[in-house]
Amino acid sequence: MAAMAGLNRPIRILIVDDDPLVRAGLAMIVGGTAELSVVGEAADGTEVLPAVAVSAPDVVLMDIRMPGLDGLAATEQLRSQPNPPEIIVLTTFHADEYVLRALRAGASGFLLKDTRPADILHAITRVAAGEPILSPAVTRQLIAHVSDTGATARQRHAASLLARLSEREREVAVAVGKGRSNADISRDLFMSVATVKAHVSSILTKLDLNNRTQIALLAHDAGLTG
Repeated sequence: MAAMAGLNRPIRILIVDDDPLVRAGLAMIVGGTAELSVVGEAADGTEVLPAVAVSAPDVVLMDIRMPGLDGLAATEQLRSQPNPPEIIVLTTFHADEYVLRALRAGASGFLLKDTRPADILHAITRVAAGEPILSPAVTRQLIAHVSDTGATARQRHAASLLARLSEREREVAVAVGKGRSNADISRDLFMSVATVKAHVSSILTKLDLNNRTQIALLAHDAGLTG
């Protein structure tokens, strides 16, 4: 169960999609379990910040392509707020430039709209628990299939950020980029799981990142994950 299980309440979900049928379908899926609760809906990116202020969700399911303010801009706005909720981006396409940019902006992962209901529920609970939902293979596939005209500049920027880390933190960052779990990193780098978690927290703080997905993307950008 997710991290907020200690609060003895369901995980609170905000659904953002311009298609009312999609919103209704997601609400039906999420509402079918006692562990999750839909606390609000929004039909456009402009409605996200007000809806979050009113409903205080733990996780936002964010459609990436909407008329008006799209999900990318809404994600960037939301992640710039104090203590923002986790964000899972919803998309129709495997390789979507907007999705990759949303992940760089702080979204925790993405789901295709035709994902099986059980997998949607599993993804929500993982993200709410602070766990990644993107496998390294999916991340590499996404990066490989999305043209990035700023790759060289992005590599330089990633290298300059990683240079702020200690040698041990950098090793942990590369391991995260390769999709290694805390237990795997603990075994590979001969440190306790508690020390791995401490290094991950330090990396997030030093580099002003939101989650492990951003660490992984940074390691990919720097060309350190092979």
